[in-house]
Amino acid sequence: MEKITFEGATGARLAARLDRPDGPHLATALFAHCFSCSKDIAAARRISGRLAAMGLAVLRFDFTGLGHSEGEFANTTFTSNVGDLTAAAGWLADRGMAPSLLIGHSLGGAAALRAAGGIDSIRAVATIGAPFDPGHVTHNFGDALERIEAQGEAEVTLGGRPFTVGRDFVRDVREAELGPAIGELRRALLVLHAPRDPVVGIDNATRIFAAAQHPKSFVTLDGADHLLSDAADATYAADVIAAWAGRYIDLAPPAPPPGAPEGVVRASEADPEGFLQDIQSGRRHHLLADEPESHGGTDLGPSPYGLVSAGLAACTSMTIRMYARRKGWPLEHVSVDVAHSKVHADDGPATEGGAGRIDRFARTVRLSGDLSPDQRTRLLEIADRCPVHRTLEGVVRVDTLEAPPPD
Repeated sequence: MEKITFEGATGARLAARLDRPDGPHLATALFAHCFSCSKDIAAARRISGRLAAMGLAVLRFDFTGLGHSEGEFANTTFTSNVGDLTAAAGWLADRGMAPSLLIGHSLGGAAALRAAGGIDSIRAVATIGAPFDPGHVTHNFGDALERIEAQGEAEVTLGGRPFTVGRDFVRDVREAELGPAIGELRRALLVLHAPRDPVVGIDNATRIFAAAQHPKSFVTLDGADHLLSDAADATYAADVIAAWAGRYIDLAPPAPPPGAPEGVVRASEADPEGFLQDIQSGRRHHLLADEPESHGGTDLGPSPYGLVSAGLAACTSMTIRMYARRKGWPLEHVSVDVAHSKVHADDGPATEGGAGRIDRFARTVRLSGDLSPDQRTRLLEIADRCPVHRTLEGVVRVDTLEAPPPD
């Protein structure tokens, strides 16, 4: 993650974070945060981290007058927010990283819909809890609206924090119409919205989706709140965006390194407070690893030992199928259960090297089909020839090197 600044639409210096992939840079995304939020909210961090694990660099920044950016929030408008987005895209383009994916959360989603048509490099747009009518945000101002109109500006409380909102913002956001911009978007659109969002109602998603031309997609964020404050909801949104974007953005990976025909498997920490890991195997394959809640994790993916067991089970099934296919035997279906005998509590440093302690994988193979007893016996023998099985039983060498620190 790189901290940067760039000049926004009004000339103020805007604070930003550029999340770069650990590996090859395949594409770039631009993230617009929700109204009165910042680039550092949990949803922005989670989505940016997930996309970075996929090979996308992600720029997320604070709009003028918010977070760590310069300028007065009272002097901003919806139009200036759109201008900030355009300026961010220009900053990326000047550095050879023109964004192809634009993501907007809440009012940032409305700004993304308005700005996308003016950014030639954008190929896909994703919105999260976005309003169809940007003027919807003024519902949060309550009685302060009259003071804003009469005095030119007034202080309002949003999310427990005070903000000074100007008359120009209110008038500009009320006059903003997204319908024509959405209808002429000419980019792939993904609309994510929680059906019980109390801040921006689900009807907004319906109107955005109806106004858009194909290709367009809608995904419901059942049970999520407006800010995606639950880590599981943010992770789900991140995974959906990443999977969807791959259909519209060229993410052609470079050739794998010598000696690694399948490429490198990378595990990247997704939650420094827990154990959640993003695992990327090549461009197309992503999964999560975690620990159970009882061991300090969030249980959003298999444990590391669960992944090892999965590798053994899958390899066993493939090996049996390959042999039966070559022999022409009537194997209709094969499934493999694998259980690892160690429990997490026994897997700490205090127990390492204990006398007589070994790892035990209990494997149960189920074979369906009109197979003879001899064929079944032979297929079980073939299971022991599974390459992963042989790796686990053989002598394994793991070489650990430290990557050079980032510049």
